[in-house]
This record gives sequence, structure tokens and C-alpha cells, in this order.
Amino acid sequence: MIGIGLFNEPFFRFFGADDELLVLVQKYLTPIFFAIPCCVFSNILSAYLRNDGNPALATKAVITAGIFNAFGDYFCVFKLNMGILGAGLATAVGQYIAIVIMLTHFITKKNTLRFVKPVCAANKLKDITVTGFSTGITDLAIGIIGILFNRQIMKYFGPDALAVYGVITQITVFAQCLAYGSGQAAQPIISQNYGAGQYGRIKECLKYGLYTCAGMGLFWALSVTLFPNAFVKFFMNPTPPVLEIAPGILRIYGISYLFLPFNLFATYYFQALMRPVISMSASLARGAIISGIMITILPIIFGAENIWFAMLITETLVAAFHLFYMVRCTKQLTATIATV
Repeated sequence: MIGIGLFNEPFFRFFGADDELLVLVQKYLTPIFFAIPCCVFSNILSAYLRNDGNPALATKAVITAGIFNAFGDYFCVFKLNMGILGAGLATAVGQYIAIVIMLTHFITKKNTLRFVKPVCAANKLKDITVTGFSTGITDLAIGIIGILFNRQIMKYFGPDALAVYGVITQITVFAQCLAYGSGQAAQPIISQNYGAGQYGRIKECLKYGLYTCAGMGLFWALSVTLFPNAFVKFFMNPTPPVLEIAPGILRIYGISYLFLPFNLFATYYFQALMRPVISMSASLARGAIISGIMITILPIIFGAENIWFAMLITETLVAAFHLFYMVRCTKQLTATIATV
């Protein structure tokens, strides 16, 4: 809030906005500015609800907010003629709706959460920070990758390609949210059974998680590569130049969605098994190191149009890393089961 409120223009220019886009960004983020705390606490509350035996309420809150956001975008932008300001307003109100719905958990009989005096707070904070850092990097990666792509796209292509990347960002958010769902649903199950020594149940949960990720990856990759302009028209009112360049960009970038759900699920899997170094290393590589290198060097070495392969290369390399350590950790669980 401080960054957007006090350093408005330099903050947005750092993210790649030019003079034309700056006006639109400022309008869009005006209502979202007041919803920033809700964006943070909605994620925190949903985690509390899942672990307190009420995941259904968290799901209802997220779905309700999402439906309102989608309807609000259409209603505010087109029916009320509010333009991009209306899109920001719908997003902000959606976050407040999610918060209000989730807060009702604390007045129900299902609630077991209470404020207590912390014991060894510093040590617990350290453990939480280390374990949760990789998930934080996963979310920060959206911003980091966005900054890098925005700057490179404006340098090599221009506003039309940036508009297409805006569509990619929206698709990625949808794909990541579903992948978060699979990882967050599996994490408490895996974590609890890991603590209880029920390693066979962990393998069973992992199997279902991998099936789910494979299905989601195929769905998003096939949908984007087969119907690229359908997504463009869904998220915006495109100009002819945008429709002309969008299919080539989306079909290349869309293949990376094959591995995206698996990579996000793996982060939660390793966290649940108390392997923070593995998940942290992969998250840093995916969110900043490999992606940053690819976005920077591909246009220089192979030509500007090859920048769209950056995330495909990144997701593939990180998936190979995750797969190697997932097999290794699962074999260790299998060996433990055999010993028992």
C-alpha cells in the first residue's frame, strides 16, 4: 500500500508501464489499493479454514468472490461504462466478499481456533518462514516474471504484444489457482500422515495429486493451443493486430501449462515432508533465476520472437528437478514402510 500510495508513478513505471499505459494502470488500481489487505488476509484465512476442518467454506468464499469478479467485470465495464476502473472495482469488491464469507467460520461451532500466548515464538517464526518461503516465491514469481516480460515486450514488440501477454497473465492466474487448490488440499493430508508415520497414505495422496495435475496440465495446454483467440476475446475486446499475433504467442507459451500444475503441487508436497530446501531451490529457479535468464538471453541470442519459449524451458527444467527429488523422497518413504 505504501508503494502504490506514495510512489505511484515510479512504482508503475518500474513494472513496465509507459505514458499511455500509466493512465490505465492508475485507474485500475485505485479501488484495488483499498483491497490490498483483503488480498493478503483472504489467503491466510483460507489456510486457517482448511486446517480447522472447514475447507468447504474457504472454497465457497473463493468461488463466490470469483463469480462476482467475473460478473462485476462485465457489469461495471460494459453496462456502467466505467472502463478499466470498473474492472478494478469488481476485483476489489470480490476480495471483500471472500473475507466476509470466511470470517463467518469464527462464529460457528466448527471453529477450534483461539488466541493463545506463543511459546518459543522466534523459533516457530523461523521454521514457518523457512517452510513457507517457497510458496511465497511462487506468488512473487508472478510479479517478478511480469516485470521482466513487460520490459522485454515493450522493448522488442510494443503494446499489442503486451496486450496478449496480459491475457496470458490472466490464464496463468486461473491455472495457478487450480494448482494451488490441489497442493493446498494435499498438504495437510500429507503433513498429518507424515507426522503419524503413515507413509502408505502419503503415497496414495501423491498418486491422486499427480493424476489431478496431469489432467489440469493437459486441459490448460490443449485449451490455449487449440483455441488461442477464444481466450483473447474472452478477456478483452481485441483489435485486428492483436488477433493476428495472439495465436502464435499463446500456442508457444501455452505448452508450458503442461508442467505448471505439477511444479506448484510439488512445492506443497516437499513442504509437507519438511524438505524446505528442495522446494525453496525450485521456487527460486522457477520464479527468478531460470525464468529471468531465459527472458533476458533468448531474445538476444535467438531473436525477439523466441522470448515466448522462456517459460516452457523454465517449467520443463524445474519439472525435471522436482521429479528427480520426488522419486528420491518417495523411495525413502517406501524403504521406511518396508523396514516397519
